[in-house]
Amino acid sequence: MQRFDSSKKRFIIIGFVIALILVFGRRAKADFVFGEPVNLGTPINTSSWEWTLVILPENLQMYVNSDRPGGHGYFDIWCSTRANADDPWGQLSNVQQINSSYNESFPCFSADGLTLYYSDWYTWNSAGDRPGGLGNHDLWKRTRLSTDDPWGPPVNMGSTVNSSGAEVAPIVSQDGRILIFTSNRSGGSGDYDLWMSTRPDAESDWAAPVNLGPVVNSSAYDGETWLSPDGLTLFFGSSRPGGFGSYDLWLTTRQSRDTDWSKPVNLGPVINTSSGEGAPFFSPDMKTFYFTSDRPGGIGGWDMYEVPVVLILDFNGDGIVEIGDLLLLIESWGQDNSMADIGSAPWGDGIVDAADLEILMSYWGQKVIDPTLIANWNLDETEGIVAHDTAGDNEGIVYGDALWEPEGGVKAGALQLNGIDDYISTDFVFNPADGPFSVFVWINSSVPGGVVISQLDGIGGNGETWLGIEAVSGKLMTGLVAPPVGRFVPKPLISESVITDGQWHRIGFVWDGSNRALYVDDILVAEDTQVNLQGSDGGLYIGTDKSMEPGTYWSGLIDDVRIYNRAVRP
Repeated sequence: MQRFDSSKKRFIIIGFVIALILVFGRRAKADFVFGEPVNLGTPINTSSWEWTLVILPENLQMYVNSDRPGGHGYFDIWCSTRANADDPWGQLSNVQQINSSYNESFPCFSADGLTLYYSDWYTWNSAGDRPGGLGNHDLWKRTRLSTDDPWGPPVNMGSTVNSSGAEVAPIVSQDGRILIFTSNRSGGSGDYDLWMSTRPDAESDWAAPVNLGPVVNSSAYDGETWLSPDGLTLFFGSSRPGGFGSYDLWLTTRQSRDTDWSKPVNLGPVINTSSGEGAPFFSPDMKTFYFTSDRPGGIGGWDMYEVPVVLILDFNGDGIVEIGDLLLLIESWGQDNSMADIGSAPWGDGIVDAADLEILMSYWGQKVIDPTLIANWNLDETEGIVAHDTAGDNEGIVYGDALWEPEGGVKAGALQLNGIDDYISTDFVFNPADGPFSVFVWINSSVPGGVVISQLDGIGGNGETWLGIEAVSGKLMTGLVAPPVGRFVPKPLISESVITDGQWHRIGFVWDGSNRALYVDDILVAEDTQVNLQGSDGGLYIGTDKSMEPGTYWSGLIDDVRIYNRAVRP
């Protein structure tokens, strides 16, 4: 083959980037990611502000907080309905029973739909104007006897909950025992803080609110929230430093209702932008995440957006739901392993059980889209010099006299490299210093010393061998190490597995953020702990070392190269 020199697109990950292993600290691994945000469009969004969104459990009624024309006050509550959950949402109508010449903002419903909680907020700096209030802004509620009955009059939630300051954005847990809101009352950490009140049952009075503390709250504005059904995961908006824009979405978790909340984690660049994002909400079936944003490209001042929540069902990273995934689920039975805990909510319900098995089996035998698969060269081509990336747009260019073997691979075709000057070159794909990732490759060789995949030195650091074979012994190894510190020079991780036996083997390297691991045929063959990995923004070589020295070229077959931005567990 002739060498090919062309300008190739730099691989850009436009979605599915949140490393939730860091987000959900109470769980061992991540089992879902967010898709790409989409503007809800008309009729939900207008040229005005659409600030919060609530969908009732049957998924047939959506309530939106908006200052659009035609309302009674500055901000009103509007409702859209549909006949079934697969239909598009209809026009929003003003909820005449609820709205008044005052302000109705941040609506929140009890699980049975018989109690509505809201605040009389207009802007953070304006005064509440509803008669009977106790402070700047108060929390109010309305009740009804059934979903067919009219709403009763607004009732102030009283001096235990409300203060002489401002209370806004209430959220009540599914069991009615937890109330979280934001307030600038005395005793907080900053501008507006998150506070929580509890009660023993849904009929009792609320206890005095408690500040969530300096671990969760900041000196900036910490605002509107969404609480998971189990009360252990809290999403919220905040203008604190360390975000991507003026106002970002964050989350915090806790082990139980009796333990403290963890340090908040930013939801990352898939959700957050250099603009503002707030008002988090999950659909009743937990398949869609909603938020508001003033990012460019919207219809009004702030628009509502939706994001698909994608379950990771391919536990072992082989592209199909099959026996390997089932075995991992069975091995995790009765445990809190979020990789296999896919039932009841995107992050599971805390235990691997029949609900998870039912979901997995509903996809049995199917090829599934894994949004964490950021690059995949199937190497199934039959001719040409381009190795197509089926997971992204990072095409590989084949150099030398490599031969396509359409029938010679484990999964259809493979590429035969001669060990002299054959290799594939790609642009930048992933920086090992950025967080958890995995690489898996099918290989077949009888020659020690070859490099399967390596990264070139780049502006961001020094590239290393991701997967290779030790020159003398033929053992699987990785050169991905932590950066040297002083006299400490970290060493490569070398397994005891000889894989140059002329047979097909699936080899892999997995980095979970603190541990290196090598796999052969989905069996762990070596592991250790590292504080981090040395980074690089250089491109990749498949079939040779970054130095391209003689003896580092791969001799044999390579098939199905996969790179994930998560820690895959074969």
